[in-house]
Amino acid sequence: MASDISNIIKSEISSTIESLLSVSATIDEVVLFSGSDSSTQKCIKTTTDFEFSGKNSSWDYYIPTATGAKFEYLMLGGATDLKDTLDDEIEDAAKEIVSTISGSITTSVNAQGFDDISGMKFKLGNTEVVDCSVASSSQEVYRFVLKVNDENLDLFIGFDSNILSNLSIITGKSSDEEETSINQSQPTSMISTLLGEESVDNLKLLFDIKMRLSVRLGSKICLLRDVISWDIGEIIELTQMISEPLDILVNGVVIGKGDPIIVEGKFGVKIKYIGTPKIN
Repeated sequence: MASDISNIIKSEISSTIESLLSVSATIDEVVLFSGSDSSTQKCIKTTTDFEFSGKNSSWDYYIPTATGAKFEYLMLGGATDLKDTLDDEIEDAAKEIVSTISGSITTSVNAQGFDDISGMKFKLGNTEVVDCSVASSSQEVYRFVLKVNDENLDLFIGFDSNILSNLSIITGKSSDEEETSINQSQPTSMISTLLGEESVDNLKLLFDIKMRLSVRLGSKICLLRDVISWDIGEIIELTQMISEPLDILVNGVVIGKGDPIIVEGKFGVKIKYIGTPKIN
């Protein structure tokens, strides 16, 4: 299954705008862009080339006049008048924002340790002013609706086919949907074979039972006299090596192994295997 970086992209866009412009920023909506609503607008188009896992992917960022002017105005701390046409200063501000967003996305993706998107790096390409309607004909373009200090601003990003399968949350589709559907149906089919349809229906009544999932960093056998001698600041060395996968437990029972990752600023675990280890 392809790793999904949709949330990373959305998170890094909003956090970059917040840090560069000193504003509150969120992404309210992401929709497929047709170009019909922006046919008369001008956009600053900046191309960014990404390289990862032996593949290349080209993304086109389109920043409309209103958005670009607002970005430059906020970067200057509101010390100038808000412009209504594009100029070199607005282009420079837009280019800096695109470069920072791309760098943040690259850093965050690499931190996840994805198998299919590894060693990501980017190179900023050309920047030019174009009609915003051009965006709808170049790639699969999505409109990111930014809420910046309670004001809605548009940002359009065009993705090529080499990355679309890794954007299922954004696109609403994935090349792995069929595989996922098959994998989800397999457990039920196996249980049906063993127990029969009636027993399976009864078993489904248990599916909504809540179970506690936990991840174990490591463990160690200690003597009681050592435990009672511990004080604040004591360092306890565990038997778990840094490079080893962590135990995944459900209701205190180990069910598999996983690797630690960071997901939108929170700890997570990427499942390595459940049950019996898979042998390549």
